[in-house]
Amino acid sequence: MRVAKLHVRIVILIVLALSAEACQTAQRPPSLLPAKTAPALTSITPAAVPAQPQNPIASQSSTSKQQVPAEAAAETKTQAPPTQTPPPPTASDSVDDLIARVEKDFQAGLDAYKAGQTDAARQDFDRAFNALLESSIDIRSDARLQKEFDHVVEGVNHLDLGGLPSDSEAQKSEPAPIDETNGITPSADPKIRAKAQAEIKSTHSDLPLMMTDQVAGYISYFSNRGRGTFEHAIARSGRYHDMMVSILREEGVPQDLIYLAQAESGFHPLAVSRAGARGIWQFMGSRARGYGLHRSLWVDDRQDPEKSTRAAAHHLKDLYAQFGDWYLAMAAYNSGPGTVQAAVKRTGFADFWELYRRNVLPKETRNYVPIILAVTIMAKNLSQYGFDDVSMDDPVPFDKVIINYPVDLRLVADCVGATPAELQDLNPSLLRRTTPKEGTFELHLPAGTRDQYQTAMAAIPSNMRLWWRYHKVEPGDTLASIARSYHVTANSIVAANRIEGTELQSGAELIIPVAPGKHPVSDTSTYARRITRYKVHSGDTVETVAENLGVPAQMVRRWNGLRAGDSLRGRKVLAVHLPVTPGSEVASPASKSTAHPHKTAQSASPKAPAKPARARNRNEDQPGSEPASVVRHKVKSGETLYSIATTYKTTVAALKRNNGDIAVLRPGMILIVPPSR
Repeated sequence: MRVAKLHVRIVILIVLALSAEACQTAQRPPSLLPAKTAPALTSITPAAVPAQPQNPIASQSSTSKQQVPAEAAAETKTQAPPTQTPPPPTASDSVDDLIARVEKDFQAGLDAYKAGQTDAARQDFDRAFNALLESSIDIRSDARLQKEFDHVVEGVNHLDLGGLPSDSEAQKSEPAPIDETNGITPSADPKIRAKAQAEIKSTHSDLPLMMTDQVAGYISYFSNRGRGTFEHAIARSGRYHDMMVSILREEGVPQDLIYLAQAESGFHPLAVSRAGARGIWQFMGSRARGYGLHRSLWVDDRQDPEKSTRAAAHHLKDLYAQFGDWYLAMAAYNSGPGTVQAAVKRTGFADFWELYRRNVLPKETRNYVPIILAVTIMAKNLSQYGFDDVSMDDPVPFDKVIINYPVDLRLVADCVGATPAELQDLNPSLLRRTTPKEGTFELHLPAGTRDQYQTAMAAIPSNMRLWWRYHKVEPGDTLASIARSYHVTANSIVAANRIEGTELQSGAELIIPVAPGKHPVSDTSTYARRITRYKVHSGDTVETVAENLGVPAQMVRRWNGLRAGDSLRGRKVLAVHLPVTPGSEVASPASKSTAHPHKTAQSASPKAPAKPARARNRNEDQPGSEPASVVRHKVKSGETLYSIATTYKTTVAALKRNNGDIAVLRPGMILIVPPSR
């Protein structure tokens, strides 16, 4: 209930902020001198460039659909100094005092959460939000309060506050490529510049293209040291290209602005910059609200590829209406319209390259436009730069279903025969592995599974869709074994499925009525995203491999396209995702030619962490070795036999042998850990 109240308070704050933004209008920019031609710059006229007024800043268009939110001027992705002075604090309730109180409660909540005191954490977070709601100072009136609001929301978003299933597999962020790229200013290679300058004369673009030393420098960078960054982005672009170009065309902005997204995020929906910008189009928090992108404890629309693309198109269209120049619009997209407008007012020139030469823009913004131009030129001439063999991802088709109830993605995965990770990829705006507890949500499902999902979901009570599961019966399964696996009773499974008799048909799907909060460890543990390759040896079965690695046999089959009953004969390698304790990843087991066949696994990633020493085989005792002291380990939530064995450099078999052949772990258990060798 308290979590729901917290969510309602956040929604109220967002609605208040949006209503204020709708009432604000952008400042009218001053009359300016005509732009000079920057020296040493060669202008290339593109095939199609939108018509621009002679003095765009002085005659700002009033026909844009939406004014740029005034708060955007104070919020920049490059963290430029604010251009407006905040209102003076009052004696009774100053902004500084309010922020201090909110931050104190927020930090107390974090400390309580880390100590496992979720009830106390919720109370502290409640006090933080109440301080913002009940203060005599309107949070819309001060950029610092807006920043504190974003800070608290972001901090709470990724915590499991109780009342929800385990959130150990929440979406993981990716670093935004723009942070690394605009932190450098590479020098131009004369040969590359000459080549690029000749090529763009025949390059069709609906953005103006210009060759400068700065643009040539980034072409050199992406052709060499930054080649991997460019190549990965081009490959990912195939997944979203058609959708994005269609939206940009519908909104009446240049379609080649898609390369702004490539430069910003590499087309990764989970990209997050050091300044806190998020998503493919790298929106900051308050500006995202101004363009209708919603955020809550469960959802962040900045990570929704389609919604964020439409919002970016609106924002860029508004910026062009304000500045009348696409270079200035892109610069304002990066550092905020207030920063660019102040630079124009200071110099009297409405020309990006003149502002560049006069060094009146932040360094990151000065680099930003050349980066986008370099990416655009290269992307439209892939073969000339050696990228013609890059295989682009195919668009991923999906079904849509509008739901008004919370559901766990693990249950959805059971219903449609997918994995939770696949569903997260289809629904990147979800911050957790559950859909929102309130309101509606557009759930994306693998193509062709909409009817299958709705049929399966109809059998699950609406208030149990966060907890219940489906189980596909495998050979050897019994009611008793399935009940033990899910911590339920056999009678409850019989009742939920109206089973007659005790015989279970292989391949049948059973509803498992899991009690809230009683999921087995295997259901809530985290699996590493990195693929680990397990070398198959004589005598291996899916069951023995799964037991040794501490993962369900069903997952091993799913990862490798195996059916129940399939043997491993003829297979040389299995792909698995190793279990890890929530919040960390376990290093891959060691791989040596002499290792026991059940302990040979090698990470496929070239950047895998250092491998631990080879775990001891029960037959590897060395004569004359000294016995080590007995170690006792208290099982923590999310741990598996494999993760514990890896931590202590021992084996799953040894752990079982020393603990009565234990198969299922529960938090609080004490295990006797055998000495490592």
